[in-house]
Amino acid sequence: MRRHGAAAAVAARGLCGRDRIAVAGDAEDAVPLVRDLLAEPGAGYRPFGDAALMEVLARRIPGLARTDPFYWMQTDSPCGAPGPSAVRWLDAAAEQEAAPLFDRWFPQSYARPGRPGVRRWAGVHGGTGPLAVAADAWSADRCGFLAGVVTVPEARGHGLGVPVCRFVVDALVREHGRAALMVDADSTPAVAVHEHIGMAKRLFGAAAATA
Repeated sequence: MRRHGAAAAVAARGLCGRDRIAVAGDAEDAVPLVRDLLAEPGAGYRPFGDAALMEVLARRIPGLARTDPFYWMQTDSPCGAPGPSAVRWLDAAAEQEAAPLFDRWFPQSYARPGRPGVRRWAGVHGGTGPLAVAADAWSADRCGFLAGVVTVPEARGHGLGVPVCRFVVDALVREHGRAALMVDADSTPAVAVHEHIGMAKRLFGAAAATA
């Protein structure tokens, strides 16, 4: 972690499968702080933080451009068990059965079965395999992280996504005190699912090198 005036940045390698810098604080102080971090030899970090702050960094740091906005969503309140349902933590065999879902329906997912940092999976298992899954991935001491939420198309609209997410979020809050996730800002159905279980959203942005 580094500080400059009223800004702070935390560089983390391999976070969600990518090298990232979490940035917060005053924009005027954040600009030189991030500029120096990005200038270090071999640095391939992607800054992220509040959308307004990312806009300033992209405008003021040469070679940096904003990427699509997303929501950071979080809650520190247990949302309760999902009620009578078939949601459970998956064993190793069921996790492997879930792997093809990502090739077909969610290839851009950072979390997949077997990837480093992905701790465990919950899901609803149908007669031919998992129908909806979500992961506990890259969780830290005071914040559990939800990722890799996917429902097979033929099972969508049957109320599977909400109980799976509720199951994982409730477990993460009870274990870590808080649960969070990142979701694309234009993914309206996904945002609605997580708001339904009590997660509040905050508009974030990221930036990446243009060359």
